[in-house]
Amino acid sequence: MNTRLNDLGQPIGEELPGWTARDRPPRRPVLGRYCRLEPVDPARHTDDLYAACMETPAPSDWTYLPIERPESREGFRSYLSDLARSEDPLHFAVIELRSGRAVGTLALMRIDANHGVIEVGYINFSRRMKRTRIGTEAIFLLMRLVFDDLGYRRFEWKCDSLNAPSRAAAERYGFSFEGIFRWATLYKGRSRDTAWYAIIGRDWPGIRTAFEAWLKPENFDQNGLQKQSLRALRER
Repeated sequence: MNTRLNDLGQPIGEELPGWTARDRPPRRPVLGRYCRLEPVDPARHTDDLYAACMETPAPSDWTYLPIERPESREGFRSYLSDLARSEDPLHFAVIELRSGRAVGTLALMRIDANHGVIEVGYINFSRRMKRTRIGTEAIFLLMRLVFDDLGYRRFEWKCDSLNAPSRAAAERYGFSFEGIFRWATLYKGRSRDTAWYAIIGRDWPGIRTAFEAWLKPENFDQNGLQKQSLRALRER
């Protein structure tokens, strides 16, 4: 890429003619092949999500979330009520189409419509979602909403730098590592160094093609095992 110079001979960023602020993400369902994302609703989702999350005896999936796991059904309903009232983060429940049950949550957050930047976070996938097409498709559905439907420029993923599974997931999904922000924040009485990842608009078309190919039913054998990995499809 050729560096642009201003009239003073200083390097400046690429021009964005016609850029306007983008719409904020809508509070509406997003439909996929294997799952549907819908705004969190405690009346509809408490029983399913409580049952799914409590299948893991120890609350290890909540270590890197900002709150501890509610241990009662009523506590979980209160937690989901807080999520449902929030506009940013905007929380979605992940509905498995085959069973019709909610099996996890995730959110769009730090929504900067003026600059076209948004983050995915608060990812809480139950055991029923992990290593399934549902988990991968849920992330893809938000990517497609952000880039294709809303026209944002940048999609971010941030996590505790010690959260190895989250960092591996970001890289699998095609996010590029951008660095560690030391002592970036604190939660649960401890300091957090934050690992930053992002996908930008020019990277999206190739990443989208890889997701679409990976999610096709013919990419899986009769036992449900993938034939080609998402990373391999992205690198073709």
